[in-house]
Amino acid sequence: MVDSANPSLQAAEQIAQQVFGYEQLRSGQRKVLEAVLAKQDALGVMPTGSGKSAIYQIAALRLPGATLVVSPLIALQQDQVDAITEQGTVEAAVLNSTLTSKEREQVFKRLQKGDLEFLFLAPEQFSNLETLETLKACQPSLFVVDEAHCISEWGHDFRTDYLQLGDAIETLGRPTVLALTATASPLVRQEITERLRLKDPVEIVQGFDRPNLFLEAHRFYDAEEKLTALMQALKEADLPGIVYVATRKTAGAIAQKLQENNLRAAAYHAGMSATDREATQSQFMDDDLDIVVATTAFGMGIDKPNVRFVFHHDIPGSIDAYYQEIGRAGRDGESARAKLFYHPDDLKLQRFFAAGGTVEQETLETVLDIITESTDALSKESLQTKAELSQAKLTTALERLEAAGVVEQTVDGNVTAAANADDSEQAIDRALTDQERRKTFERSRLDMMRSYAETETCRRESILSYFGEPFAGPCNHCDNCKKNDQDEDSSSFQPFPISSTIIHTHFGKGQVLRYEDEKVVVLFDTVGYKTFVTEMIVNSVRCLETEQ
Repeated sequence: MVDSANPSLQAAEQIAQQVFGYEQLRSGQRKVLEAVLAKQDALGVMPTGSGKSAIYQIAALRLPGATLVVSPLIALQQDQVDAITEQGTVEAAVLNSTLTSKEREQVFKRLQKGDLEFLFLAPEQFSNLETLETLKACQPSLFVVDEAHCISEWGHDFRTDYLQLGDAIETLGRPTVLALTATASPLVRQEITERLRLKDPVEIVQGFDRPNLFLEAHRFYDAEEKLTALMQALKEADLPGIVYVATRKTAGAIAQKLQENNLRAAAYHAGMSATDREATQSQFMDDDLDIVVATTAFGMGIDKPNVRFVFHHDIPGSIDAYYQEIGRAGRDGESARAKLFYHPDDLKLQRFFAAGGTVEQETLETVLDIITESTDALSKESLQTKAELSQAKLTTALERLEAAGVVEQTVDGNVTAAANADDSEQAIDRALTDQERRKTFERSRLDMMRSYAETETCRRESILSYFGEPFAGPCNHCDNCKKNDQDEDSSSFQPFPISSTIIHTHFGKGQVLRYEDEKVVVLFDTVGYKTFVTEMIVNSVRCLETEQ
């Protein structure tokens, strides 16, 4: 029901019905809209298909001024513009690297005249000072960050260009900010809030459960046996589907095997040309391909409703990544399968990937010295040349130094020493300490992924508890619940309520996520996810909720 005491929400409901064809707004949409219409920052975490784009489109029709929508993929930007154009109510445009100088100029003129209600743009556009000044002069009323998890290093698709959005928002005069994503754990949500500098945001988190997905995982101790099982499962599976793998080499090898078995399959990875990737994606979307064997490069923008399965040949590095990837199955609401083919040795590769973001003390010192000795702000290209570092290594070093408060990025993307920065030696110590903390968190997230693969209890409960959404199994729609015949003992010892806050004598403050097999999983602010034998932890903690 619409709040009759809120005229803005009543008008929004009418727009939803007349323009978007909704019988009524969903609960999550309504809560986020209410915040945005009251000019309050909001973070909406809702699954694909829940109408996230409708939220800002409805809000924009009720707020004065243009709406800026940050989206990481050009294809996604154009899809949204096309959808708005079809409605025939307001005008929208894109601003990205595909436009010529003349086309950019035309977009700016339309914006300045007030003809554009929506402008979709990639995050790197905010590195251009002229663009920022033009956007500021137009006084946008709403700043939307789509795929907001991209700003978080804890997320599954971190993009450095998103890091400048906090500064851009301030430069634009601090319009209302709406951050949207389909998947975000508590850690990711916290970092989104901090890096976008959201002010007392309304946080709406709901709908992680995908009850039409049958969840299963199978453990193997022989690599050939695992591959044989995958091939057999693919021959028997309802099509179409996606197979995720860890490396480009594996993607090519499995795709070739499938082709040799007369299956319409193709590989997809970042080592392919853009033309070949686009062709593979188009063929899959048009049902000319039945199976895509892909690395994580096959990600955002893949919105095919009839995907019947997502299989993982290799274990991902986190539940964040895993749930985002299996969420590409069954978007039509029909039954679909998510199956993990798990070999414990596969964890070694993920540990190797996780170690790739490490930067040495000497590198931090070198980069900081170059920046502090320069009288002017340095471009990243110039800094990379002087420091003799790869782009990836420089980006990581700058992130660590910026977090430590000794360097900062200017509006145009250059780098300079921070005003009133602390002693450089202390700052580098802080950066290294923070890096070690992040490595500890990364290990804990991989441990949670391993726990999911090896658990003998309800898989749906395991995943949903990770995202902070309470769910009491059995779900009756995963391999473990099917195998256990729902005979689990629900009277196991649970001294602390789910989602309660505890204080551990060694690890500090943490949130209780779930119980399983006489163990309890806790997410700590300092060290990430930890699993304890329930009876042994009781004397080491106190529960804040039970003290109130």
